[in-house]
Amino acid sequence: MVKHEGGLESTRVRQLWHLLEPLHAVLYYAPEVFEEAVALGYDAKDRWPSYFPYRAAPLGAVGAERVASAFYSFDPCMVAENIEPAWKIASPEALLQARVRGIDRAYRAIFGARTDSPELAEAAALARRAAEAANTAGRPLAAANAALDWPEAPHLQLWHAATILREHRGDGHIAALLVAGLDPVESLVSFAAIGAASVERFESRGWSRAEWASARDRLTARGLVGADGTATAAGRELRRTVEERTDQLAAVPWQSLTVDEVDRLAALLGEFWVAVLSSGLLPTETTLGIGKV
Repeated sequence: MVKHEGGLESTRVRQLWHLLEPLHAVLYYAPEVFEEAVALGYDAKDRWPSYFPYRAAPLGAVGAERVASAFYSFDPCMVAENIEPAWKIASPEALLQARVRGIDRAYRAIFGARTDSPELAEAAALARRAAEAANTAGRPLAAANAALDWPEAPHLQLWHAATILREHRGDGHIAALLVAGLDPVESLVSFAAIGAASVERFESRGWSRAEWASARDRLTARGLVGADGTATAAGRELRRTVEERTDQLAAVPWQSLTVDEVDRLAALLGEFWVAVLSSGLLPTETTLGIGKV
């Protein structure tokens, strides 16, 4: 098993991501968070009108080009469609406040009395230590979230820590994709090719069929994808390398915890991870490939 700095195995690094990602993702699916966005004036026809400004708000009132760069895998036209009107509806500061209010309400609905439990507070303290140790140089989304003030309530600290750590991993994942020579749409086509998620699921990123086909042709020319759209041995190896590099780049924050503390955090997070998944809020298939890579 591959180990990274501090002796943490890649499988452990990935497990921590798997446990924390759903705790962050509540932001994009919970009705309480949608209600906060609607109160600000955002359309609730689907999740995208609030997804883009909620996630981009820590960056400030930046333009679509910078958001597309930071988010990477979304079609820039889709980003522009949602970001160009976003700051006219509400300021980033208002969105940051709204997402904290929404998460507070959502967590209380999902966790009930366990929201204020000592176990959640202990998990929050451990996750916060890891998040505060995250190296944010060259990581725009992680840095922007890390620069925000920490909430006072433990359950909100847990969400904030999960957010910093997932954006830290995501920023590193983009670096790994760049090293692998995979542009935004190629990164999705190559991921679909190894079965991380269905092509239909990846259509949510906004790329046209022509753009998808063109990217597949480019990957076929490189010997990474076969004529049927599935990955070749070389394609699978490239994606394995990307995920391994992502784990390596995501390992640093966890050096702030001892092995026993990492084990304790994983154990503590279990019940809250189950509660989020059991809520039915999150889709059963995502573009992140959790559980499949």
